[in-house]
Amino acid sequence: MRTHTNDKPFKCTDCTKEFSQKCSLIRHLRTHTSKRPFKCTYCSKEYSKISILNYHLRNHTGEKPFKCTDCTKEFSQSYLLKRHLITHTGEKPFTCQYCLKQFARSFGLHSHLRIHTGERPYKCQYCSKQFANSSNLDNHFRIHTGDKPFKCTYCTKQFSVSSHLKRHLRIHTGEKPFKCTYCTKQFTQSESLNSHLRLHTGEKPFKCTFCTKEFSGASHLKCHLRTHTGEKPFKCKCCGKEFKQFGHLDYHMKIHTGEKPFKCICCTKEFSETSSLKRHLRTHTREKASKRAVVLP
Repeated sequence: MRTHTNDKPFKCTDCTKEFSQKCSLIRHLRTHTSKRPFKCTYCSKEYSKISILNYHLRNHTGEKPFKCTDCTKEFSQSYLLKRHLITHTGEKPFTCQYCLKQFARSFGLHSHLRIHTGERPYKCQYCSKQFANSSNLDNHFRIHTGDKPFKCTYCTKQFSVSSHLKRHLRIHTGEKPFKCTYCTKQFTQSESLNSHLRLHTGEKPFKCTFCTKEFSGASHLKCHLRTHTGEKPFKCKCCGKEFKQFGHLDYHMKIHTGEKPFKCICCTKEFSETSSLKRHLRTHTREKASKRAVVLP
């Protein structure tokens, strides 16, 4: 009857809350006392509600009673199923009040809102850096700790960020998921595709602050800026000579190592630079031309 009369005779002595049933009051009182009478039989965890214990027990039993009607996936909790169903419906019920962008999850909207508000609540305990979301803070932490938990299954390389491992794996698998809409080229990284697309569009968004030159890629601008600043960040370990570009250092190192990776297909000669090989190949083409000239009547 109390559901109809709204009568709430059971009052909490610690706060102003009132309840229509005694069991509801008893359950509420545990929020004040921190009493947790429901214990897990598998581990030492304790809970204030039997419903929360039942949720927890599924971590041990592996029970997944909530099944998706559109695919074969199963879930241990109803809210996980509800969240999954959005992947089938495409529903995005959470809208940004600033730019009207929509999100499937409230968490996605809350993270996005910080772009507009500038809020960065996650602070690094080692330095003064702050982050908009916890995952970026976790990734940053590994710079300080040196932790690299993401391991390649093909080689011995390890990474501090999962996205870096994902990108690296494409070297082994040959996967190129980023496709150009203008031509047939495909790329392993989205950044490479974006840079390539500018060849088609002619866009040059990277401008030099010293002169009027513009570039399609940030790396091209970075290299160009060294002509103004005189910076030579690539230093030879053998002689101390410095270079503006890594490619120039790479060529230079072959002087010390004696490495000659560029081989002539016509004879046994080897060269440390492609330009030297190209120059040498002309001696063969001239030889062939002179032989044909001798044979002519």
